[in-house]
Amino acid sequence: MARLSDIIEDFLKELIDENSESELQIQRNELANKFSCAPSQINYVLTTRFTTDKGYYIESRRGGGGYIVIKRADYKLQDSLVDIINEKIGESITYDGGVLITDGLYQRDLITDREMRLMKAVINDRSLGNISDRNKVRADILKSIILVIFSW
Repeated sequence: MARLSDIIEDFLKELIDENSESELQIQRNELANKFSCAPSQINYVLTTRFTTDKGYYIESRRGGGGYIVIKRADYKLQDSLVDIINEKIGESITYDGGVLITDGLYQRDLITDREMRLMKAVINDRSLGNISDRNKVRADILKSIILVIFSW
């Protein structure tokens, strides 16, 4: 049986996919009522499943007429690619951070399953061996792979 968080995530992703602008505006309380859960459950799903590493931006406005906007980033745009490389990867990245980025690219159908598995394999600690600054080398490798995949 699927967990409630998974059900809410799938529901929101379907709504985003149906919207031609890759953007969704929701009210947290209404969504909580729909799924008979606490609003904090909605917050949990938004903060863990719709992160920038996974290709989403969240905007929110609090108050009585408040709302939440979920925007899906388009990584195929050159500016977004530069953003991934400079801000998300930076000069150093942990294996877990690299996995989040590769999973996000795969979930958005921007890379294949094979590309995702290869990326994870080459940034794994075992693949990097006894390198003194693994996180820096990992960041350099990940940036190079992304540039090759998205070069046009």
